[in-house]
Amino acid sequence: MAEQTSGDPLFQSHDPIFNRKELLHVGHVPDEDRIVGRDDEIQSVAAEVGAITRGDPPNNVMIYGKTGTGKSLISRHVATRAQNAARSNEIDCAVLYVDCSEANTETRATRQLALRLKEQTEYQQNIPLRGVGTMEYYQHIWRILEDCFDAVIVILDEIDKLDNSNILMQLSRAREAQKTDTYIGVIGISNKVQYRETLDERIDSSFGHRELFFHPYDASQLREIMRNREDAFQPDVLEDGTIELCAALAAKKHGDARKAIEILKEAGELARRTGSETVSEAHIQQAQEVAEINRIEELTSGATVHAKLALYALASRIITGSRETYKTREIYERYVGICELVANDPITENGLYRQLKEQAFLGVIESEKTGGGRSQGSYLLHRLVTDPKHIVKAVRRDSSLEELPTYDQLRDTTPSTTNRDLELDSFS
Repeated sequence: MAEQTSGDPLFQSHDPIFNRKELLHVGHVPDEDRIVGRDDEIQSVAAEVGAITRGDPPNNVMIYGKTGTGKSLISRHVATRAQNAARSNEIDCAVLYVDCSEANTETRATRQLALRLKEQTEYQQNIPLRGVGTMEYYQHIWRILEDCFDAVIVILDEIDKLDNSNILMQLSRAREAQKTDTYIGVIGISNKVQYRETLDERIDSSFGHRELFFHPYDASQLREIMRNREDAFQPDVLEDGTIELCAALAAKKHGDARKAIEILKEAGELARRTGSETVSEAHIQQAQEVAEINRIEELTSGATVHAKLALYALASRIITGSRETYKTREIYERYVGICELVANDPITENGLYRQLKEQAFLGVIESEKTGGGRSQGSYLLHRLVTDPKHIVKAVRRDSSLEELPTYDQLRDTTPSTTNRDLELDSFS
């Protein structure tokens, strides 16, 4: 629990809304009794890395799933338990976590690994923060591992954000290449199930990993997760129905526990900013819109500009049209016009289809194959799983795309009775 602030009148000595706000922090790893609906996933991850607790080599594992399905949480939870179990068997084991969305190059990732290993040991050599190559950081890693540890579990979160995957080969082949005798187990985490297809064949073969898939939480699991965070708030601050509404909104949209918690946190912040003594359903509704726009922006942050324009094209079709679903060809026609507006060369229709497929995996859209009859054959229909207004706002946060028409401009456009493309130059 945070310490109360001193008597400076500029600051409140007591937070009227939050009690243990750290329970709502995205990086918080809760106690085991607060982890909900992931018993099978815990067992699966433990089965891959558990050999490390007996002094044997672990398996490498890649965990896939949508945002907020517990991938990072379970990985860190299992790795910490494995570390404790190993130490009880007199095996020196380290756990290293790297967020590859920040350390997005091999040099940055290896520097972070080296520095975190140094923090856990009495390693005396200086590790420069800049001005040296990747291989020097690897040398520090091998020396520390060789001198101090029998085993290490390396968690590479959002591994698809790395500019290359060479670190996987370096870590998985370290013993074979006689760089260290330490057993190294790697847990890679990605939202993108196609990540393996991007790996160089040599790296994929060397890494030799198992694959696990985490599914979204359902409404009942989300409710339990949220109830396990109630003590983040002061007593009686949460009004009746707020937990249930928050869980229902998250389950309906994406089954994302991280965003459900973010909604609850944002609702508390809204209540505090407005001087309310309680967090109401109205605060939850307002917070949900903020969180949804943030969610879309986060999911598309590492995507190409064409993925964002594809989403914008679908959203604009829905806003200006009379339907909720559109064919790939219809989206592509709108997309080409939008590319002209932002002076961007369009990709092919097949390329756009792949971008839409990726967004379907991330849960931003849903795609369904349907038959069009003898004359048309089968085709895909795409729909958004969120309000198109959120898509437009999230895409326009990209500074290179802020000239795109706003939601209000799109909404005020009269749909053409001949279903022709939107005359985008009317907004220029």
